[in-house]
Amino acid sequence: MTAVRTLTVGEDEGESRLDRWLKKRFPEITQGQVEKLCRTGQIRVDGGRVKAGSRVAPGMQVRVPPLSAPDARAEPHLPAAGIPDADARMIQAAVLWKDEHIIALNKPPGLPSQGGSGQGARHVDGLAEALKFGYKDRPKLVHRLDKDTSGVLLLARTDRIARALSEAFRARTTRKIYWAVVAGVPSPRMGTIRFGLVKAPGRGAGGEGEKMIAIHPAKVDQTEGAKRATSDYAVLEVLGSRAAWVALVPVTGRTHQLRAHMAEIGHPIIGDGKYGGSGQDNPGDGWGAQLGGDISRKLHLHARSITFDHPITGQRITLTAPLPDHMRRTWKTVGWQEGDVPADPFAEAG
Repeated sequence: MTAVRTLTVGEDEGESRLDRWLKKRFPEITQGQVEKLCRTGQIRVDGGRVKAGSRVAPGMQVRVPPLSAPDARAEPHLPAAGIPDADARMIQAAVLWKDEHIIALNKPPGLPSQGGSGQGARHVDGLAEALKFGYKDRPKLVHRLDKDTSGVLLLARTDRIARALSEAFRARTTRKIYWAVVAGVPSPRMGTIRFGLVKAPGRGAGGEGEKMIAIHPAKVDQTEGAKRATSDYAVLEVLGSRAAWVALVPVTGRTHQLRAHMAEIGHPIIGDGKYGGSGQDNPGDGWGAQLGGDISRKLHLHARSITFDHPITGQRITLTAPLPDHMRRTWKTVGWQEGDVPADPFAEAG
C-alpha cells in the first residue's frame, strides 16, 4: 500500500480528465477504483470532491489515498547479514513508502533512530542493512526521532539524495506535523511557542540523562549554549479540561523541542516522564497526565505526516503514518476519530 499523497499537476501535463491523469501516474489503477475513490471523497482536487471525469489543470493539488500497487506491496521478507531475523522482519514491516531514491518508515515507539543508551545495534541506523532491498548501499538517516516518539522517518538510498533532503530540512521546505496528547487544554487553542532551549548540565554515560531547559526568548542571547526554538501548536479535540489532542509543528529542529515546549507552557505530553507528563500533578495549567489504565504509561507523541519536495521528480509529496497501538487505544478509549480533524489545521487557519 502507498501512503496518502498530495500531488501537483505539472505544467508539462496540460489539462486533462482526472481519471486519465491518474492512470498515467498510476498505471495499475482501474477505472472502477477511480470512480469509487471519487464517489467516497478519498480522491480530492484542491480540497474538494470531484468526479472521475472532472478536469485537472497545471498547478492543481490532487489528494491520492493509499493504493494497491504491484510495486508498492509489502515485499517478501529479505534476510540481512548480521541482523537477527526478527529485527529484520520488524524494520521491513515498518516501511511506509519507498521508491528508488527514498524510504519512509513508520518508526515504532521504543526503537532509537541511532545508537546510544546501551542499545547496541538495535536502532534504525543499525538495522538499515535490512532495508537495502537489493540495492548496493544501505540507506542513510537524514533526520531523527526520539526513541519513544513514533512516526514518519525518512532515509535516503544514495548520498546525493541524503544531501538534498538534509538541505531541505535546513531550508525548512520540509514540513512535519506531529500529533500529541497533552495534559490540560492549552489557551489560546492555537499559538506559537518561542522559548529557547539549552541542554541541562550532567548526563548519563549513554546520554539517557539528557534534558533540555527552556529559556525565555529575551534571555537566549545571554545564556551560554542556548539556541532559539519555535513550535506551532493547535488544539484539535479535548477531553473535558483534563487533556487535549494537539497538532504540533517544530519550525526549528532542536533536541526534545516539542516535549520541552509543551511542558514549559504547562501542558506536558502524556507519558513523558522526563518533562512531567507522567505525574498526577503538573506545574502550570495542566491537570496532570494520569488518565487511567495504560493511557499515561507511554509517550503520546507521533510524527503524523511529512511533506517534502522530491529531490528528483520535484513533486510535493505528503506521507501520513498510522498511529501506534498505544495511541490508537487512547483514541478509542476517549472517543476521538482520526478522520474528524484536518490534516493540516495550520493551513486551514490561514
